Amino acid sequence: MYRFIFFDLDGTLTDSSEGAFKCLDYAMEKLGEPPIPVETKKLFIGPPMTESFPALLGFSREKTLDALRFFRERYAAYGQKEVAAIPGMAEALSRLREKGLTLAVASSKDEPACHMVLENLGIRQYFTVIAGHSDTRPGGTKADIIRFAMERLGLTDRDREAILMVGDRKYDVLGAAKCGIRCLGVDFCGFAPAGELEEAGAIALVRTADEMADYILARAAQ
Repeated sequence: MYRFIFFDLDGTLTDSSEGAFKCLDYAMEKLGEPPIPVETKKLFIGPPMTESFPALLGFSREKTLDALRFFRERYAAYGQKEVAAIPGMAEALSRLREKGLTLAVASSKDEPACHMVLENLGIRQYFTVIAGHSDTRPGGTKADIIRFAMERLGLTDRDREAILMVGDRKYDVLGAAKCGIRCLGVDFCGFAPAGELEEAGAIALVRTADEMADYILARAAQ
């Protein structure tokens, strides 16, 4: 029975496509590169961008760091405000908290940006812990971030059965699996290719915030 629910951010709690896509356009323009097709842009949502630029565009490490710098430049000024909460998410989070569940964020996005986005959307108060990527902390994989969220909550491997990850990409499912944790897949924004979450091993797939809350509460520790 679940007592601790870990959430991905982009594509799970929020629809960040407007800001992320504009920041990618900005980075490509600054680098003198052609625009990225929309379907490729969607694949940037989820994994760390240090992986996405080389994997999707063939960028070198140096060029990846330049692209990331330009992306963050625009994101800090505009992108973090070009984000919308998933419809019904605030109500769903409130339902989970009312039942005594502990909620946390485990995101590949930079940790300060996670705080800013959640504050701007008015849903920061639902989360006991927010764990994001940090250039100053070793380990930047999804599994690393999930383990960091566990540490902040004082959880150990003995608590794995009580933890549920919720995410919209295979990286969430696979990262959770490396930690011995189950993952509920969500299809709110269509960022994942068809079948990706099921093939990665998600225990179920839900398509609305209300459906997500129903699924979790039916399996939550009372």
